[in-house]
Amino acid sequence: MSQATISRFENGKRVPTAADVRTLCEVYGAPVATRREILALAKDLREGATSARTLLHRAGAPSVQQRIGRIEATSARIRSFQPTVVIGLLQTADYMHALLSGLHQGEDLEAMVAARLARQLILDTDRTFHLVLTESALRWHVGSPEIMARQAEHLVTVTERPNVRLGIIPWTRPVTHPVLHAFQIYDQRAVMVGTETAVAVIADARDVADYETRFEIYAGLSEPWVQHNFRRSR
Repeated sequence: MSQATISRFENGKRVPTAADVRTLCEVYGAPVATRREILALAKDLREGATSARTLLHRAGAPSVQQRIGRIEATSARIRSFQPTVVIGLLQTADYMHALLSGLHQGEDLEAMVAARLARQLILDTDRTFHLVLTESALRWHVGSPEIMARQAEHLVTVTERPNVRLGIIPWTRPVTHPVLHAFQIYDQRAVMVGTETAVAVIADARDVADYETRFEIYAGLSEPWVQHNFRRSR
């Protein structure tokens, strides 16, 4: 492998194949457990899709959350755009229960919420987060007024962290770019896209670059979530 290829792996600009991982592990003499872990991560990041039927399965939904968590844990910079609901990393437990109760019940629901809450521990690390919501996502009435009020308070608390930047695109902002779906960008390596029927991980460099351009457009349309603005509006 060339030095340029190794550099792209190290800087999150390219995802290694399974063959790449095996070769590097052989060169560096990595232990068996480390090889398995890195191979699993490479598999998570390679382009693929998970059927919605898996998401709705008792074991499937938490496993997808765990897969997302592994990708997040190995990313230095996470960018996320969500036009319809509050981004998962920012959701309160009550909000999650109300939002997911239409698809999950009982133990399935509790497992899904627990897995999503576990992902939020990454906010306490040194990773950086740039998150963009539309005003519609904040006004989509999930559960009850009390749940939405606590969710808004939680956004104030989370965005006091120095590594979290949250922007809101107001309803009154003129736009010329259509919004089709939510997506998350992990460094420059991969994009995760969620639709009604599938969750896909996209690792093609050209596609990732396209999503980066789209994110910058949405971020440019947004306004900072400022604590005093929220309190004044109450």
